[in-house]
Amino acid sequence: MTIRVVALSCLVLLAACSSSRQMVAQPAHKVIDTPIGTVLATNRGKTLYTFAQDMAPGVSACNDRCAANWPPLIALDDAVPVGPWTIVQRGDGMKQWAYHGKPLYGWHEDKQPGDTLGDGRLDGAWKAARP
Repeated sequence: MTIRVVALSCLVLLAACSSSRQMVAQPAHKVIDTPIGTVLATNRGKTLYTFAQDMAPGVSACNDRCAANWPPLIALDDAVPVGPWTIVQRGDGMKQWAYHGKPLYGWHEDKQPGDTLGDGRLDGAWKAARP
């Protein structure tokens, strides 16, 4: 009886591990309400942004100094695109999450969850990402 319980527990644990691996396809994110409306945010509540200069599909135009101010939402090597979430290959060799084909970034001056200080920057080229 004890052996059966242990064996069953092991099977349940293995099933849980394999199914949780499949669920890690999209980035950890939230949809939050801010003073400018509902936006996409990191799992820590930091607003995500899109850049109007990202016009070529699958390519980020924000690199070097730009990426220091607008850190890209990095995708892990084993990340898998799912639904509206896709992956962009960056010029620095890193992978970046995109939403509906638009690469996603943070803004270095957003300090608190829900801050939207990057929205409208560079004559409106930077916009808070909307779900």
